[in-house]
Amino acid sequence: MSGFRAFLLRGNVVDLAVAVVIGAAFGAVVAAFVADLITPLIAAIGGQPNFANLYFTLNHSKFLYGAFINALIAFIILAAVIYFFVVVPYSKLMDRFKPQPEPAPERTCPYCLSNVNQAATRCPFCTSQLEAEAAPA
Repeated sequence: MSGFRAFLLRGNVVDLAVAVVIGAAFGAVVAAFVADLITPLIAAIGGQPNFANLYFTLNHSKFLYGAFINALIAFIILAAVIYFFVVVPYSKLMDRFKPQPEPAPERTCPYCLSNVNQAATRCPFCTSQLEAEAAPA
């Protein structure tokens, strides 16, 4: 039982639980935003007051495609918010702290004066044979 308690109280599990609860609440806010603000705004332009009431009937079966349109709009808004306010800033932050690889040491080709990798035995620009150069100590 103590191992299970330690597992539940680890930082990652608690953080994940908080994130799920906040995500669900944010999803509800976005769904209400779509249903109460975006859909009426589109209705003012297009004339349909509520997408949730849109349906078609086929062999006495009702297909509520309007509710799907509302859910799709909510999903697109939620995905855009997560991408632009979480993913993009996080990626920029991680790029800032990512170690940059050191450039390979170079030397100058005596024939064409191009920069060549220090370990190269032939110039990639003029294809001249180069003498092996000892690596600096």
